[in-house]
Amino acid sequence: MAHSLSARKRNRQNVKRNLRNKQVKSRVKTQIKKVLEAVQSGSAEAAKAELKKVVRLIDKAKSKGALHPNTVSRRKSRLSAKVNALAAKPAAAPAAAAAAPSPAAGAAKV
Repeated sequence: MAHSLSARKRNRQNVKRNLRNKQVKSRVKTQIKKVLEAVQSGSAEAAKAELKKVVRLIDKAKSKGALHPNTVSRRKSRLSAKVNALAAKPAAAPAAAAAAPSPAAGAAKV
């Protein structure tokens, strides 16, 4: 137990900040789960919309000091990579099929 007045005040401040940081982190985690669910469902548009929300929320958490800047960068990067991979999948499938030679074309060259 803190004895001096300044130590007691510091303890009160720490308790308030701890509760505020828990709320912010919980909100961020919930929003991240929404992004991951959208990625799992395969909905690129929904995933992009949720990503936009979570990036804004994560940046706010960083500015309030609830999350470390490196943690923010890592989370944004990983979520963006997942959403971008989802968005690139449908467009890459036809391009990959067109780039791959057909068996008949390969036999004609031999």
